[in-house]
Amino acid sequence: MLHQHSFEVATSGRGTYDVTDHVQRAVAHGGVERGLCNVFIHHTSASLTLCENADPAVRRDLETFMARAVPDGDPMFTHTVEGPDDMSAHVRSVLTHSMLSIPVVDGRCALGTWQGVISPPTHDYGPGRVSDGSRQLRQSRAHYRVLQRYW
Repeated sequence: MLHQHSFEVATSGRGTYDVTDHVQRAVAHGGVERGLCNVFIHHTSASLTLCENADPAVRRDLETFMARAVPDGDPMFTHTVEGPDDMSAHVRSVLTHSMLSIPVVDGRCALGTWQGVISPPTHDYGPGRVSDGSRQLRQSRAHYRVLQRYW
């Protein structure tokens, strides 16, 4: 048996977003007591990871690491259609995940005490950012799909 649920999260630019509560609500809504929760993000320049969510410094440090490992505007990148952070955003998403599988026990995702589902949007989208002078980018929403399997 399967249950599927989608949700969107408004974003305000590069940074990390804790989507744990959204995922837990989707699991509760599906009535899953025991099974597997798959979380997938429908975006080529955003991602998912399981990470500590208790100390905000951890998420800031992750962004600092990514900025150093994959800098925006690096001249080695030729794909810059959406700006100098375009290809670096794709590389950052490849280094993390587009899908996570999390066990469900007693109707909740069985995460560790300090563990959360973190989505680090990898583009530096600001409000109203446009590309090619005419096309409005999908800068303000990240779309997630939660698929749960029962057993």
